[in-house]
Amino acid sequence: MNDVLRATGRAAKSLAQGVGAAGARARAMTPRPPRFAGAYDSRDAALAAIPASLRGGYDDESIADVSFPQMCERAAFDYPLIFWLSRLLPDLRHVVDAGGHLGTKYIAFSGVLDLSGLQWTVQDLPGIVAAARKRQAAGGLPAELRFAETLKGLECPDLLLASGLMQYLDRPLAALLEDLGGRPRHILLNKVALRDGPAVFTIERIGHGRVPYQIRSRADWQAELDALGYDLRDSWEIGELSHAIPTHPWLGRSASRGYLLERRD
Repeated sequence: MNDVLRATGRAAKSLAQGVGAAGARARAMTPRPPRFAGAYDSRDAALAAIPASLRGGYDDESIADVSFPQMCERAAFDYPLIFWLSRLLPDLRHVVDAGGHLGTKYIAFSGVLDLSGLQWTVQDLPGIVAAARKRQAAGGLPAELRFAETLKGLECPDLLLASGLMQYLDRPLAALLEDLGGRPRHILLNKVALRDGPAVFTIERIGHGRVPYQIRSRADWQAELDALGYDLRDSWEIGELSHAIPTHPWLGRSASRGYLLERRD
C-alpha cells in the first residue's frame, strides 16, 4: 500500500511540475507577472523564452533611472559591506565597483563612511555608463566617480566590489579577475543567489523588460571560491533576499550570501 501511495505522490508531483513548466512562460509575460518566473538550465534557454520586445536587458540607458533613489539608500544587507569597508579603508587607494550601476553604493555609503581621497571606479554595461556620464555631467552624480564600460585596461584595484552582480553574470568570478589583469588584495561580494542542487536560470522582471537571473549551485560556487587562491575572511546570509520562483515553488527557496575574500600571498 505504501508503495502505491508513494508512486501516486510522485506521479502527482510530476504532473504538477509539467503543468507548471508549461504555464511558466505565459505567466512570466502577463501584464502583472511575478518578479521571477520560469526555470531553465541555461542563460540561453531563459533568454530564448523572453519575447524580443522585452529582451532589452540592462544594457539600456532607459532603465538606468528605474528605482535609482531607492538604490541610493542604505539597506540592511549593505551593512556587512559597510562594516568591512570601514576596517579596510586605511589600506585602500582604489576600489572597482563591478556592476555598480550609477555609483549607487558609493552614494549610499558616503553617508556613513569617509570615501574622500579614494578612487572609486564604477564598471557597468555601455548603456548604463552612458546614462551615468550624462547624469554626472548635469551635476546629478558625484564628480569624483569614474565610470568604465569594461574591466579590461583598468588599474588593478586594492578591492573589487560586486554587490548584486553575480546573478546577472554568466561567467565565473575568475573571469572578472582575468579581465582586471591582476588580483586585488580584497574581494567583497554581496547578494550572491545560491541553491542546493543544480544551477537554475529564471526570468526577472526589470521595469518593462525581462532578464535572465542565475541562481548558482551552492556546491559549485563554493568550489569556484576555493580555487581562486583567496582566503575566506567572512561570510553572511541575507535572509530577507531568500525567495522561491512562484511558477516553480517545488525547486525550493534560494539563499542570498555575501563574502569577504583576501588574497593568499
